[in-house]
Amino acid sequence: MRIDLHTHTRASDGTQTPEELVRAAELAGLDVLGLTDHDATAGWTEAARTAEEVGITLVRGVEISTKHLGRGAHLLAYLLDPTYPPLVEQLRKVLDGRSSRVPAMLDRLRNLGVEVDISDVRRAADGTAATGRPHVADALVTLGVVPDRSTAFDRYLKPGRPAYVNRYAPPLVEMVRLVGEAGGASVLAHPWGRHGPESMTEESITELAGLGLAGLEVDHQDHTPAERERLRAIAGRLDLVVTGSSDHHGAGKLDHELGCHTTAPAQYARLLARAAAASARSGRPTPQVIR
Repeated sequence: MRIDLHTHTRASDGTQTPEELVRAAELAGLDVLGLTDHDATAGWTEAARTAEEVGITLVRGVEISTKHLGRGAHLLAYLLDPTYPPLVEQLRKVLDGRSSRVPAMLDRLRNLGVEVDISDVRRAADGTAATGRPHVADALVTLGVVPDRSTAFDRYLKPGRPAYVNRYAPPLVEMVRLVGEAGGASVLAHPWGRHGPESMTEESITELAGLGLAGLEVDHQDHTPAERERLRAIAGRLDLVVTGSSDHHGAGKLDHELGCHTTAPAQYARLLARAAAASARSGRPTPQVIR
């Protein structure tokens, strides 16, 4: 069984529609697909309809943008109630923050001599829940300023680069709690992928586990083999689920092909059990796995 629990569509910053993603997953030989768009569940319905049609198992989730100790951290939340009001409010604030910083980024680009109009960004973001950095990057690609999205981030848009603008993100510890209250299971996405081990210590992971964190995304392209083994050991000590995923964004992220990393069936079963237990505790109407 091949299980990929972390992917994105055009509902956030992927380049495929939910239908296209599910069909691509089936062609890639996946048996289980996790759909985890950034801060949005807009792709769930289309993905579920296509999953039933092609016969692939779909696990619906969301990747929530948070902050921890002053740095960005991403939290994968699976099988949670997307209508839980405190969660809805936090995701709305995150999405509003994504969109509202775009004009400031365009101003900074103009100051660098790079002319990008808001209409260029809106065309790139067609069909998404919120406009953000990936769509500014895609506009830069379309205009011929950079060859690809990764170069746009490296040159202009990631933290520390000249066109980067900060935005709202809720505390990670708060969102672990809210995901549990919404009946979902939370997994820390690529914990050492952005800033290395110093950004997410074992002490921090232990604290999050005490708050209800269900797992760690260990097998990820942004982790070295040595980091994966260290994270796997931490997960073992804390009885956390170990997941592996592609973090696929279609053409928007290089070297993250569907199924390049997968989750072991036994670990997937543990994740579903944690989600079922969270759902029972919360009393919320949570989504079922599409089989």
